[in-house]
Amino acid sequence: MELDRACQRKGVNAMAIENKNRTAEEDASINVAEESRETTWKSKSYMGSIFVGDFDIDIPHRRGCGFPEQDPADKATGDSILANIKKWADEYLDGEQIDRDESIPGHVWAGLKDLNLFAIKIPKQYGGLGMSQTNYMRILSLISRYCGSVAATLSAHQSIGVPQPIKLAGTQAQKDKWLPKFAEGWISAFALTEPNVGSDPANMATEAYLDGDEWVINGEKLWCTNGVVADVIVVMAKSGTRVTSSGKEINEISAFIVETDTPGVEIIHRCKFMGIRAVENGLLRFTNCRVPAENLIGGQGNGLKLALSTLNDGRLSIPAIAADNIQYVSEFSARWGKTREQWGRNIGAHEPGSEKIAQIQSAGYAMAAFSDYCAYLSDEGKQDMRMEAAAAKMFNTELLWDTMDTALQLRGGRGYETSESLRARGEFDIPIERMLRDSRINRIVEGTTDIMHLFLAREALDWHLSNAGALFGRASAWTKIKTVAKCAWIYSGWIPKLLVPSIFRRFRSFHSTLRPYLRSLDSRSRKLARTLFTQMILQGPKLEMKQLTLARLVDVGTEIAVCGLVLSRVDTEIKAGSYDNLLTARYWAKTRLAHIDQLFRAVWRNNDADAKILAAEQMLRAEHLPKVDTSHLKMIETDVGRDITNGKKRKGVS
Repeated sequence: MELDRACQRKGVNAMAIENKNRTAEEDASINVAEESRETTWKSKSYMGSIFVGDFDIDIPHRRGCGFPEQDPADKATGDSILANIKKWADEYLDGEQIDRDESIPGHVWAGLKDLNLFAIKIPKQYGGLGMSQTNYMRILSLISRYCGSVAATLSAHQSIGVPQPIKLAGTQAQKDKWLPKFAEGWISAFALTEPNVGSDPANMATEAYLDGDEWVINGEKLWCTNGVVADVIVVMAKSGTRVTSSGKEINEISAFIVETDTPGVEIIHRCKFMGIRAVENGLLRFTNCRVPAENLIGGQGNGLKLALSTLNDGRLSIPAIAADNIQYVSEFSARWGKTREQWGRNIGAHEPGSEKIAQIQSAGYAMAAFSDYCAYLSDEGKQDMRMEAAAAKMFNTELLWDTMDTALQLRGGRGYETSESLRARGEFDIPIERMLRDSRINRIVEGTTDIMHLFLAREALDWHLSNAGALFGRASAWTKIKTVAKCAWIYSGWIPKLLVPSIFRRFRSFHSTLRPYLRSLDSRSRKLARTLFTQMILQGPKLEMKQLTLARLVDVGTEIAVCGLVLSRVDTEIKAGSYDNLLTARYWAKTRLAHIDQLFRAVWRNNDADAKILAAEQMLRAEHLPKVDTSHLKMIETDVGRDITNGKKRKGVS
């Protein structure tokens, strides 16, 4: 009960944990991040509970009601639209040509607009399709089977572009003005990253100052997907400073709606990439760009918090696409394993081939379980999902890359050969090499894997910091004495629970063959809580610097969560009369439990210190790279979305 109450508490409210090991720059960055966190948990978190030793599988299993599946009426709505999209894509969406030309042709832009795919989640009252998060993810997954570039374009436009922030925090006037434009073919983008600033917005250089009833923006933004063709962009900029509750002065960051035809906005370079080659991603420059004060979204200084809130739903399209890609490849891999013969039998019957097919199949099932659960959380809107959304993005994209590589290896030379070449010489083609190239970006965009590890580690520690945080911050002696007393009371009841053997948990609502795996997960959840707590005691504030240790523990918690979802879904299928995926689920549980144990061992036995010393030695010998210089870049000629989606011939961008 204590944990149940704790998981619905107010978290640590922008607490500055003092750490003398930080540099001034690190301290500033951490304070900005703390100020931007969501501090209130609106419900008990399935993932959050795992890190405190509470494997509450009843949350995703809905107290015995089973794994959540899409509402039949909502599914029927999605099925109808998906059928129309598939019919159009079969005729008009040529992923190979788009990849080769590095450009999305005009008829595709127009087709997307005619299907209203620039307004998938926008409410019908504003001209949108009004789709659920689940159907939105299904639509992008289908598009991605044809072309990763087009899927990325749609995702960047409405997962993190202008529509989502306005839906979350826009005024009614902003919604009335901007949301109808996307059904008309307007394209949006999101501008946060800069040439010298990536995941650390505390050092953002782009600035905005208020001049009368206008904000004036100056700076540059890099890797702005859709930025080359966008009609309107959400721009993040420093808008002043403020003092935190702990007395630290930090930069405040605000979000602005900027139309790209505003004087002072220049697209100065289109970026080219290894994969998703047709995305219109660019480097943008803002020079005394003046935007109306009414274009501020969510209030001054709330831009980063808005961005993080947007990403809870926004980043869910990536794990959905990843899961669908692997399920698509799994279907083909089984066919290939059955068809291709070597050394007197088909390659799927040889142990290396069998293992690869099993890995691909089970990975696709697990990734879909995680992605679908997150879609349910988003559509339901009742449960806290910040950890699940971040973990799904991290887990599915890492597994996508590994599994796609496995599929390519199973396919051999044909996996490395382009789909176009295979088809030209008479072979059944599947674009694995293009899918592999396209998949690599997903470990980077919308929060790199390393950043997701740090984000999840901070959230995993929130219960402990809400209890003991005052001991590490600036607090009076009396406050610290009270905190010690409170911790003694809380932890004296919590620690003994972690020592209770999991054999006593019955999991009666689950099929008997699944219960041993659930007990194993429960046992490892308790071990995770003990290990994390022990590391806190041993390392103190220095634990923040042990990022590889924290990453391993985050991975343990994520693996436990995914295994639980897999077992919940397969149990629900069994109760419905289908045993088709039982072997898949058991294989996944066995292999991942072994992986979890390897991660635990690596917490205590690793080469992290040696890696740090070796890296320092190498960097000491190395020279600094030249500073980034964009002064030679001039404005390039581009199109805007509302023109190309409505049939205007493209000018072409170099």
